Parts: sequence; structure tokens; C-alpha cells
Amino acid sequence: MNTFSLILLLASLGTGLAFAYDYFKLRPARLAAYKKAVTENPQLPKKEARRLREGTGVVSQLGGLFPIILIVFLFRAFVFEPFRIPSGSMEPTLLPGDFIAVSKWSYGIRNPLTNSVWIETGKPERGDVVVFKYPEDPKIDYIKRVIGVPGDEVIFAGKRIYLRKACVPLENVQPSFINADSEQGNLQRKCTDPQALPLTLIGEVTEQGNTHMETYQVFEESIGEIKHQMQINTRIPDLSQYYFRQKGALRSSWLVPEGYYFVMGDNRDNSKDSRFWGFVPEENMIGKTVGIWMSLEFERGLDSWLPRFIPSSVRFDRVGGID
Repeated sequence: MNTFSLILLLASLGTGLAFAYDYFKLRPARLAAYKKAVTENPQLPKKEARRLREGTGVVSQLGGLFPIILIVFLFRAFVFEPFRIPSGSMEPTLLPGDFIAVSKWSYGIRNPLTNSVWIETGKPERGDVVVFKYPEDPKIDYIKRVIGVPGDEVIFAGKRIYLRKACVPLENVQPSFINADSEQGNLQRKCTDPQALPLTLIGEVTEQGNTHMETYQVFEESIGEIKHQMQINTRIPDLSQYYFRQKGALRSSWLVPEGYYFVMGDNRDNSKDSRFWGFVPEENMIGKTVGIWMSLEFERGLDSWLPRFIPSSVRFDRVGGID
């Protein structure tokens, strides 16, 4: 259950009732009093005239909020929903303090309370940056990049992604299918050899870590037509011993079941993603990230007297679309 959507829905219903009661019950008498006052005193002050016409009671004030709250609810539920990036797992594509706009119609018109699909409009595609309910705790929203779609085999080795794209229809494969040694899995594996996602080294960035400076290699990575930046930390060792182990598959290899997606962060050595906890069910998808509408920096020196939750600057250069 989406708590904030529920609050907006209840607020819309409450202010809607107040608006209806005010419009049909209170407004006629109020307008009559306003017309009488204007007729008797053509020089009636504007402030007094507005008070008589619009009313000052609690019901009238609540009713006046109805159009605003309703528009916010509908816009957030079916058009765009704002999210703030809290961590560096998607660097360098998204930075902590970025505020993103997420398209709510890209993957279906959904029930704003339960996230169930009412009308199909599309499916997540390889390379999409998606927001979803974290499978291990649906109260938490995560943002990652889609690497594998149903039927794909994803291999992560030497800090590179190898992808064997789906080429056999999976209509008969149930959502519980995770055994790569089944007949369908063998058919998938006979289609093509895994292909490494193309990489081009474009530079390095240095950031302050917990105890020392960290250096990251930044690459341009291609997933089909989508080109984006990703980064790796050469100091971080292989973590495959901690990866999610799929039944019947080799370590660091995953065959994506029907109805599920394999996602990863662009900051490959600082991202808790499908490598560690598994696949994202399609019903957990919230929407597709389409751009950054605001970006704030919260870097302050130890001698600053301002609290850390107050932004130190606005990063206007980051506003716009993303790859």
C-alpha cells in the first residue's frame, strides 16, 4: 500500500466533500448576501467584497483546496512522481541530492494504492533507469538500471557485463522458473554466445571515502542503443562470494525468469542490486526515470554553522534528461 498516495486520496475526498457542501449549500446564500451588500454600498471595499463572495469559514477554506490537492494527486499518480536520490549507487549518472522525475505511464497505468496494472502501456527495456519497490522490503523505493529482461542471461565477470539476449519465446515459462538447466533454459543457452557490453574508458574521478581518497575509472557503456556512463573502483575485490546464487546456474550468472528483471547500479562497486538479492518482479515497477528537475549539493565544511540538511549550492548544470 502506497501510504502517501493514500493520504493524498483521503485529502482529495475530504476537501472534495467540503467543496461540494460549500458549493451547493453555503455558496447560494453567500452570493445573495454579496449582491445585496454591493447594491446597498457600491463603494464596498474589495477585501470585504471578497470575504462575502468567497466565505471565510473552515468548510469554505477546505473546499478551496480541493482543486489543488486533486491535481497533485492525479499528476503524481498517473503522470510524473518526484524522487530524491539518497545515495551514490547510480553515480556518475545520478548523484546524491538529484531530484528526478519518474514517468508513471511508461510501464502501465497503475492503481496508485496497490501498484497493480490497470492498462498495459509498455514494459521495461534494457538500459532503462527505473524506480521500483525493493523486493526484500516493498516500503523502500530503489533506483537502478535494467540490464536483463525476461529470458536474458546476465554474466558479471572481471567487473564487466556479458549478456546473452533472449531469443526463444517464454510464454510457457512460469514466474517461478529459475532453473537454467530446464529444457527452456538449455534452448536459451543455444541461441547465441554471451556478448560483453561495449566499454570505452573516458576518464577518472577521485572522491573522498570514509578514510581515504577513492579513485574510480569512468566508462561509457552501451546497452543496445543506450549509451551511459558507469564507474568502477579498481581497489574493490571480487565480491562474487556474496552474490545471489540462482538454482542450476553458475556463480555470477543469472537467467532472468519471465515477469522479472535484472537491475544494477551504475556505480558498480557501490551498489546493492540484483547481483546480491535477485530479480525485480514486474509488479514492483513504479516508473521510468526521464530527467533531473533539480539538483542540490549538501557539502559543508566542519566549521560551517549551518545544519547539514540545508543545501550548500544548486547544481543547475545537472538539470535535464539522463542517459
